[in-house]
Amino acid sequence: MDIITVKDKSFKPYISEEDLQASVRKVASKINNDYKDGTPIFLGILNGSFMFFGDLLKSIDLECTVSFIKLASYEGTNSTGEVNELIGLKENIEGKDIILVEDIVDTGNTLVKLHEILSKKKARSIKIATLLYKPEAYKKHHPIDYVGMEIPNDFVLGYGLDYDGLGRNLSSIYVLND
Repeated sequence: MDIITVKDKSFKPYISEEDLQASVRKVASKINNDYKDGTPIFLGILNGSFMFFGDLLKSIDLECTVSFIKLASYEGTNSTGEVNELIGLKENIEGKDIILVEDIVDTGNTLVKLHEILSKKKARSIKIATLLYKPEAYKKHHPIDYVGMEIPNDFVLGYGLDYDGLGRNLSSIYVLND
């Protein structure tokens, strides 16, 4: 992995594809154990979660259903502080177990908005699975149930994570090179 440039920013290698896949398997193993007698709905949060979501589901050995919701809270490298619902959930989730699948949890604003949406739709339970977790940035009260790995509060790119829409297709994760 070499230093890369995306738009006007330089990024250096941070997390290898192999380490990402090990984290995905770790999260899947915990979910498989916790839901061995259930049929959860995996709810992917677009756009960022798509790579983690796809790889995670390949390691899930349960009956499950899949859906997506699209929210936006970032512009460039900064959170806007507001979460906008771009594509909403259409399925009936009343009485169902939901596993929210996030690429990264930092401020937690997206999760608060999703909990609000899913609670109104009367989900039985809501669990959160994330590939990356930034404990320094997360100040909300919803527990993060399944964490692939914890990272510092740095801007990262790749494996679904973007900078102004670019870099999502990278198989590894890079960190902003200051």
